[in-house]
Parts: sequence; structure tokens; C-alpha cells
Amino acid sequence: MKPAHKNPVIAVAQIRYFDTAEKNNIAKIKRYIRRAGKAGADIICFPECCVHRGSALKLNHEFIQAICLACKENNIWAIVTDEFEIKGTSYTMSILVDRKGEIKGRYRKINLYGDGKTVTPGKRIFVFKTDFAKIGIAICWDMAFPELFMKMKKKGAQIVFIPSHWAYEYKAYKEKHKMRELALIKSLISSRAFENLIFVASANPLTREPDLVSYSAIASPHRILKDIQDKEGLIVQRINLREIKKFSKLYPNK
Repeated sequence: MKPAHKNPVIAVAQIRYFDTAEKNNIAKIKRYIRRAGKAGADIICFPECCVHRGSALKLNHEFIQAICLACKENNIWAIVTDEFEIKGTSYTMSILVDRKGEIKGRYRKINLYGDGKTVTPGKRIFVFKTDFAKIGIAICWDMAFPELFMKMKKKGAQIVFIPSHWAYEYKAYKEKHKMRELALIKSLISSRAFENLIFVASANPLTREPDLVSYSAIASPHRILKDIQDKEGLIVQRINLREIKKFSKLYPNK
């Protein structure tokens, strides 16, 4: 492992889903892992349900093995999320893969929204110790629940990653639906970062779905550092973890 440092580089991949004849995104995921590795990133986060179009995956599936190998070859951590089957039960779940290509963590989505009738909600939050930071994972609709992030902060999280597939409800607005939902997403990302004085990285896909908001961002406690909207691409940002201590002094009651 690389020695721990205070200025990790994090990457978020806003990838287009299923734009080839293939029913999986493995070739694209591997390509973006290579791109992030070449950019010097310590970790890359992909959107929710990014792996394939089929039934729930097992952890030893060949697709997951291919992703693990790509992490090992490019010396990078990765977060990939899809529907997984564990002991006969299906979950929307993120897996955390380390630089050696080993699965070092799992998080099962707690707050379900449109996940399908067969998916079971998770019950536990986790904070994972990596060689560059202590990180938490929330999935999509989890972002609307501040207490989840507060618990991760209390467990020592410095960065929280949010793989998402964020769509809006037409009944929520009378007009300008996408513009107003985009404003909501930006406010949620910024609020979760500021409330807890942490860094937040959110990853959404790019699809043809008319109600999807294709927006991904990396945020510090005070501002959006980098973002991408309505196009496919990779955003990469070096962050300074020392800022957490600086902000804690500014806002001692947090």
C-alpha cells in the first residue's frame, strides 16, 4: 500500500450506460479505471447500478473479478455499485476494491427508492480505513437523510462517496423540472459536506432517461470543487484533508 497522505486525489466517473450492444459496462469501467490511474487518482467512484443489465450479481462474478483485476493493474481503489445477491437476498450494494484488487468493504443501501420489489434495505453504516483517508459510502436516496452522514462523521469519515442514479418526480414541480431538481441535488451535496465538515463526492450516470439528472460533483465543506453535467466524463480533484481541522476550528460546535 501507498503511505497515508493528507492530499489524496479522488475521481468520479459520470459514464454513459449501455451505449453499445453489450449488456454490461465492464469495458467502459476498466477504461475509466485506467484513465483515473493515469491521472494519479487514489480512488474512483462509479454511479449506482453501473455494472450490467441482468439479475443480481454474486461477489465472485466474472464482471467483479475483471474490475478487481483492473484496480490491481492500475494501483487504484474503486467503488462500484449494483444489485448483489448475498445468501439468497438481493441488495443494492456498493463494493470497495483496494489497490491489490481485493474487496475491502461492502455497503448495502439503507433508504430504498425505486430499487425494485425484490431488493432488501441494508441496516448498517460503515466507515472504511484506506491508505489515503477514512471514507464512508451512501447510495443515491441515502443522500436525503442527514443522520446517516452524521453517523459516518462520528465514526471518523473524512470523505463520503455517493454512487447515484438520481431521477426526479414530475409531480414534484409545476415547471422547469430538471433545473429545479438539479438545484436540489447541488444543495444536498453541499449541505451534507458543510453539516459534517467533510468532503463529498457524488457520481451519477448519463442515460437516455428523460427524468434523470446527469450531474456529478466533488465538494468541500464550503463549495463545489469540481463538477460535470449532461455529458460523459471523468472529474479528478486533489483535496486537502487538513481543511477538515481548519473548518472544525471555524465552527467549533460542529
